[in-house]
Amino acid sequence: MEEPWDFEFLSRIADGCLSFLSEFVEDWLANDLRVSIFKILLTWLIFSLLAIHFAWKVYGNTVNDMYYRQGSGQNGGTPDTTAGLGSW
Repeated sequence: MEEPWDFEFLSRIADGCLSFLSEFVEDWLANDLRVSIFKILLTWLIFSLLAIHFAWKVYGNTVNDMYYRQGSGQNGGTPDTTAGLGSW
């Protein structure tokens, strides 16, 4: 039978998260080359994700319409034979 989670277990998890966050804040505020590179890469990642999001808002319907299969059925029309495969 499984033991219920006790307060000590949750307290250790909370202490671990708090110590990680405090070390992260100390490193973030330090003038270190490693931290500067991390900040640059984090900024680039956020900028890229925002650019992809706005590009998809503008061009998403156009891209989706380009790949929409016309025809009947759930996946659109399908060819009668498979291209490149002969009958066995």
